[in-house]
Amino acid sequence: MSGTLILVRHGQSEWNLKNLFTGWRNPDLTDLGKDEARKAGQLLKGRNIVPDAYFTSALKRAQHTLDLMLEEMGIDNLTIVRNTALNERDYGDLAGLNKDDARERWGDEQVHIWRRSYDVPPPGGESLKDTGARTLPYYEAEILPLVKAGKTVLVAAHGNSLRAMVKEIEGLSDDAIVKREIATGEPIIYTIGLDGSTEERIAS
Repeated sequence: MSGTLILVRHGQSEWNLKNLFTGWRNPDLTDLGKDEARKAGQLLKGRNIVPDAYFTSALKRAQHTLDLMLEEMGIDNLTIVRNTALNERDYGDLAGLNKDDARERWGDEQVHIWRRSYDVPPPGGESLKDTGARTLPYYEAEILPLVKAGKTVLVAAHGNSLRAMVKEIEGLSDDAIVKREIATGEPIIYTIGLDGSTEERIAS
């Protein structure tokens, strides 16, 4: 028996557009982000995918993405599980800052390290490793058992919380996962067997 796991990064947010570090701050989607979410829902509907369970973070950009997807899929009257474990990486002191301003303050190299290293956190924030330490126990306890039981599970979350799951699912190295781009509004679909084996399909 195998189940299906669908991971979707939220559509473009207002702070993505403004080139700001977002993290746990709570901006909503832009018009483009709403369109991306709707297209993701249309894509899944076109493949006749009807999930059995739905998970998202505690942040509105991910929740709004899921809501718009479900609207396009014609799905309502369901239970959506929201949990901070699926929140974006906490950018700490960088949150709310323009990325160019941050480079002027701390230098290109330091900001690059904070953004792209696996285990070096920004001041007061989380590294990708820290994000995984928060996200993966929740994934393994609440999401993966449903998939292994043959269910189809849809998760709408964030670039770095999803990276943590992708790293685990695909067995990627620390270096490989920081280079892995997770595009906004593009579902990543995995088939996961009872023994944990996976077959990746990217919806397009």
